[in-house]
This record gives sequence, C-alpha cells and structure tokens, in this order.
Amino acid sequence: MPQPLRIDVVSDVACPWCAVGLSSLQRALANLGAEVDARIFMHPFELNPDMGPEGEAIVDYLGKKYGRTPEQIAETQARIRERGAEVGFAFGPRTRVHNTFDAHRLLYWAGTAGEQLPLKMALLKAYHGDGKDPSKHDVLVEAAESVGLDGAQARDVLRSGQFADEVRAEEQEYMAMGIHSVPAIIFNREYLVSGGQPVAAFEQAIRQVLAGMPG
Repeated sequence: MPQPLRIDVVSDVACPWCAVGLSSLQRALANLGAEVDARIFMHPFELNPDMGPEGEAIVDYLGKKYGRTPEQIAETQARIRERGAEVGFAFGPRTRVHNTFDAHRLLYWAGTAGEQLPLKMALLKAYHGDGKDPSKHDVLVEAAESVGLDGAQARDVLRSGQFADEVRAEEQEYMAMGIHSVPAIIFNREYLVSGGQPVAAFEQAIRQVLAGMPG
C-alpha cells in the first residue's frame, strides 16, 4: 500500500533552481511509483520582492545583488541549462528579472482548486522556457488556462488583489522558520531538503522519510 507523504515546496517562479528542483522531485516520485502517495503544496517566496513593474536586466540585477560578472552569469546559466536538461526542463531565453507577487497570488488561488503544481510548472515554463514576463496578467491568465483553470476567474483574482494578505502571511511564516533561499522542500512538515537536488538525492531522502529516519 502506498505510504502517504506531504511535500511542502517553498519556491519562486523567478528561481531557475526551483524549476530544476521541482522537475527533479517529480521524476523521483515517478520512479518511486506505487510506493508513495504524495500530496504537494506550493508556498510563496520572493527572490526580488522590491522589483518594479518594468523589471530589470538579469546581468544588471545579478551583478548588483551578488557581484557577479557577465561571464560568471553566463557560466551559471549554462550549468543550469545542463541540470534542467537532465530532468526534462528546457531553459530558453531569459534576459530580465520580474516581480512575481501576482504569480504567487494566482498560485494561492489555484490551490483552492487543487491545481497548484500544474500551474507552477506552467509558470516556470512561461518564464524560464519561453522568456515571458510573469508579472503580466495576460501571461498569468494564459498559464492558468493552459492547465484547465478558468481564465475569467484568474483575471478577476489578479485584478482584485485577492489573496495578497494570505501570500504575505505565508512568506513571513516560512521566513520565520529560517528559510531564506529556495527551493526549500519539506517532507511531512519535518525534513528539509534544500536546492535543486538530483533525482537520486530526492529518492533517497523520500525513502528515509518514509522509513522514519532523518532525511
């Protein structure tokens, strides 16, 4: 009989390693098959909460935030593309950083319909795969419709500012728990795995959690 497993994923649409980590996690779960009955919940984290509506060039943003040179940024992006390809996520042109608060509001709404994971993957693909602006409502609505959610309802949520308080409360909750980088993946509310880990690492962690051992 499959063992139940709760998985809380704290992540940001703007985070490339979140795309790698979430893709890797899903492959690990697929490999485990009938051994596990997993429920995945998405939680918000903003890498750049003060980003304005116009966004910023990635080279400028990462240069200021981390002191990286354009060459270092290109090397990192190449490594991320390789890691993405290993787990079936195709990175495309991505030249700007954008605000993701509205994306998190829409993901919170999708959770009320049990469609957080499909929408998160659609948003990650839209930004990291297709280079679309995840702060634009048209992009967010398109992603919602692509996974079967009602586009008119999605647009109403975005226009109304709905779920803003809930998103901010969740962000504060996980920061208070000590999570300051993403992806942060918590198994059964107890065992934390950080970063875009390989498939085998997630499989091992899940087996340890199911066996009642530290992950």
